Amino acid sequence: MTALLITLAYVAVLLGVSRWSSRRAAGADSESRFFVAGQQAPWFVVAFGMVGASLSGVTFLSIPGWVRDQEWTYMQMVFGYCIGYLIVATVLLPLYYKLKLTSIYGYLGERFGRSAHKTGAAFFLLSRVIGASFRLFLVALVIDVLILEPVYGGATPWTWFGLTTAGILAVIYLYTRRSGMATVIWTDTLQTACMLLAVILTVGGILAAGGHSWLDLPEVVASTDLTKVWVTDDWKLGNHWAKHILAGMFVTIAMTGLDQDMMQKNLACRNLREAQWNMGTFTVILVGANLLFLTMGSLLWMHAERIGMALPEATDRLYPLVAMGGSLGPWLGVAFVVGLLASAFSSADSALTALTTSTCVDVIDTAAMDHERATQTRQRVHLGMTVVLCLVILAFRAVNDTSVVAALFTVANYTYGPLLGLFAVGMFTTWTPRAAALPWVCVAAPVLGYGLEQVAMEMVGFSFGFALLPVNGLLTALGLGAISRPQRG
Repeated sequence: MTALLITLAYVAVLLGVSRWSSRRAAGADSESRFFVAGQQAPWFVVAFGMVGASLSGVTFLSIPGWVRDQEWTYMQMVFGYCIGYLIVATVLLPLYYKLKLTSIYGYLGERFGRSAHKTGAAFFLLSRVIGASFRLFLVALVIDVLILEPVYGGATPWTWFGLTTAGILAVIYLYTRRSGMATVIWTDTLQTACMLLAVILTVGGILAAGGHSWLDLPEVVASTDLTKVWVTDDWKLGNHWAKHILAGMFVTIAMTGLDQDMMQKNLACRNLREAQWNMGTFTVILVGANLLFLTMGSLLWMHAERIGMALPEATDRLYPLVAMGGSLGPWLGVAFVVGLLASAFSSADSALTALTTSTCVDVIDTAAMDHERATQTRQRVHLGMTVVLCLVILAFRAVNDTSVVAALFTVANYTYGPLLGLFAVGMFTTWTPRAAALPWVCVAAPVLGYGLEQVAMEMVGFSFGFALLPVNGLLTALGLGAISRPQRG
């Protein structure tokens, strides 16, 4: 009952923020307000809110658990992210603002033509639908296990999971349907604050339970022996430092700089300079947030062993089990529930808005319609995308195998490789790929990348790890070069 009341109160706050933000942006055209917040978003608000969208429910639940097996080696990726964000701010953002884009895949249309424009948008739509659904699926599972099952008195029926999922998406639809990005930049700011506050309270609770103060934090964390950052001994490992930094850089370029979801927030800033300030500030905050999550992870494992708790095999269950177990007091359970809800909403609301934007601008081309028809089409697409996300999540639940669903999520990440190759060829070469063959090259590249990974593992025990993303981008670029028309002198 307490969890239900917290959820209802949180939903009420989100709907209130939505109404306020809609009035605040009332002077802008409705389509501009929905897509890019009328390009009037304060850059510092966008920067803080982007952190929540970047972390998501997967980070909220998984990063603390990874510490047992990976320690702090994830920071290698984070350092790579910083390089990637610098490239996004200095190379991609100037291009997008120069072309005055609403959807970043419009660049592919201008550079290569309609086929590339549609192909880029299609890869984004596929990636984001699967990615957003996967993140919400994990959160819905946690809500189902930790909140609904105790209330129901056992395993909840399948319909309860469906109602939970539909309820979350219905709320997101309601608070984004009017103003889209104009609302998301403010709700994500609130949700980022809720997530980080939950982590801070957890760290403070564990310190207090062990008789320590915040001043003792460095010493306590060091005593856990779970703070190793650098992997330098075996270059074949997927988390070797060079692979992680390289992968982090390209993951950021592809999954932030070439992702409509993340770039749409940057395009909501007033001008290029503010968008670049936003990206720099966001980078600093994100590094601190990841350090905070890893710190909490070390402390959670230490606390779990200290109280003799049965350690979970699935490491992403550690945080919810400790938070809801009562060993740190009931107030921490409340903080966890709010943080969990925030992580669910923050990743899905911007994804839903970006999916609607890309479908309208890249696929349907509502810009060619009159204002009334464009608005009606956008509203229908927004509702349709909400339904699509719900159906995909329910399909994941029907599979009832988290390893299969996680594999689908990994496959979706591969699809950013073709986007990386398309943009790289467009910006740094004069090649003109043949339109009819271009989509086939983009489909073949991640398939070949997957095969290359399997062969390397089988023959020499080598794994690309996250660095497979730039490999897929390179394969795409080589394929585009092979199908390009010869240049005339």
